[in-house]
Amino acid sequence: MSIAAGLVGLPNVGKSTLFNALTKSSVPAENYPFCTIDPHMAITTVPDARISQLQKIYNSQKTIPASVQFVDIAGLVRGAATGQGLGNQFLSHIREVDLILHVLRCFEDTTITSDFDQVDPHRDFDIITTELMLKDLDSLEKRKTKLQHSLKAAQNKPAEKKELELEQALIVELEKALNAGNFIKVQELCKSPYARNSFLLSGKSFLIIANVSETEIADNGYETNKNYQALVQRFGSESVIPVSARLEYELSVLPEEERHEMATMMGMKQSGLSSIIEKTYAHLGLITFFTCGPKEIHAWPISKGITVREAAGEIHSDLERGFICADVFNCKDLFIAGSEAKVKDAGKMRTEGQEYIVQDGDVLTIKFNV
Repeated sequence: MSIAAGLVGLPNVGKSTLFNALTKSSVPAENYPFCTIDPHMAITTVPDARISQLQKIYNSQKTIPASVQFVDIAGLVRGAATGQGLGNQFLSHIREVDLILHVLRCFEDTTITSDFDQVDPHRDFDIITTELMLKDLDSLEKRKTKLQHSLKAAQNKPAEKKELELEQALIVELEKALNAGNFIKVQELCKSPYARNSFLLSGKSFLIIANVSETEIADNGYETNKNYQALVQRFGSESVIPVSARLEYELSVLPEEERHEMATMMGMKQSGLSSIIEKTYAHLGLITFFTCGPKEIHAWPISKGITVREAAGEIHSDLERGFICADVFNCKDLFIAGSEAKVKDAGKMRTEGQEYIVQDGDVLTIKFNV
């Protein structure tokens, strides 16, 4: 499945620098507004220690990890919803991503070009979300017009009419929340099963990336940064990821051994990039199953709660179409047992039908006939 996360923020907050570090790309990252105009896209792998363990057990020739696509979206400005700073174009790029990563600068630096005298990540976040909500009001107007036509056509279809009426009632509540600038309420309403208007920009899932200075990374020094603390208080620690975009980029261009040495010297306890990738994956409600053999270990990202037959379709449509059953065990049992044969002897391998819900870490062998 294709997974896309968009880096969003005001100009010169460190988006492109962070994107280059995440994806080992080289998009422009200059100190002036709208350095990025067209969205840049790149794919990066999801860190997963289980893959190397599986490779050792199966003596596989290669590994294919799960991946996430990151999109570097140009900096938004106040008035983007009405076209300021090429805003309409940039907002359309946000529409295409599954998750918004709000990059917010949390450190002072007078050499960085900015429209504001002081650093204020709350102000920056509110500017972005206000523009998203203003654009969403336009989108709802268009949806309301279509909905009126659909309701007229469904007068003799009670079930369909009822669904459309429920959506209509939801749109009324969404308009109230958008006009009031109530971002949290919009987020809640967009979780409704009748939110067919999932195209709303302000309803998308999001995480906060607190861009701190290089000196604040050592021994978690960012924890005393008042801007970081304020973001954690507002959004919760699970939704705020502290990162020094500049340091992460400097590390990303080094050979692996030098990278580890420099990270240790800088007092970095955990890679900020790994945290971003892992939390992006988790926040989108994704888990991983594996297909394993001497040829390759392949990690497959899927949404939580899907059936084994649907999971088979991620490998190939023929496997879903001709699904018979699947041999299933979890890699945790494999790591304990040491081999598939021992997993089977321990009674941990089983055959499941098409309704089985795949769990994170499952190893699947699909049986099918087409």
